[in-house]
Amino acid sequence: MRTMALLLFLAVAPSRPADDVMRSRYAPADFELTANPEAPHWRDAPSVVTESGRWGEPLQNARTEIRSRWTDRNLYFLFISQYESMRLRPQPNPEQETWGLWDYDVVEVFIGHDLERINRYKEFEVSPQNDWIDLDVDRDRDGPKVDWKWNAGLRSKTRIDEARCIWYCEMAIPWTSIDPRPPKEGNQLRLNLYRIEGAEPNRKFIAWRPVHSPSYHTPEAFGRLLLVK
Repeated sequence: MRTMALLLFLAVAPSRPADDVMRSRYAPADFELTANPEAPHWRDAPSVVTESGRWGEPLQNARTEIRSRWTDRNLYFLFISQYESMRLRPQPNPEQETWGLWDYDVVEVFIGHDLERINRYKEFEVSPQNDWIDLDVDRDRDGPKVDWKWNAGLRSKTRIDEARCIWYCEMAIPWTSIDPRPPKEGNQLRLNLYRIEGAEPNRKFIAWRPVHSPSYHTPEAFGRLLLVK
């Protein structure tokens, strides 16, 4: 009887999400970017949290929460990033793409739709000043592996709360730039989420899924994004 009861419990109990799976919940309509975690569409959004570095090591005062929603047109992310210090560009210019943005404070989304060809993915970076860059990465491609002239149509909004030492970044990424499939419940994509903070010698390299490498470009370490209703 005890064994049968256990089997019955396992059959009906909800499965817990794997540590390497982030869920993104459907929103019936697109919404204005406000970088506000208290906005109605963000309050109940699924999230992941990291306070770890590239090697999985714990980092002090580096808590980063990332939430996600999706619509029929866009995939949204909201980063909530605790910081100790910032390295910012002296002359920010959100009106155009910034090569080398990773030399400053940024949050980053690496995402690919092909679960087999893992060396193909897109990279999106945004700074606290709303500078940005988007990259088409194909490590199997002959010639340049990164195309930075590719344009995804990324939109972003940032906000810095200096009193609480938290900065916020909201991204809207068009589905047409990251996945040839129509978005639907159950679709999965490969995903990793990163942040870079501060200047040497106290620079922090924060990762959702540890890459165990000096480079964030380690696609075999990516987790998954799962679209849910």
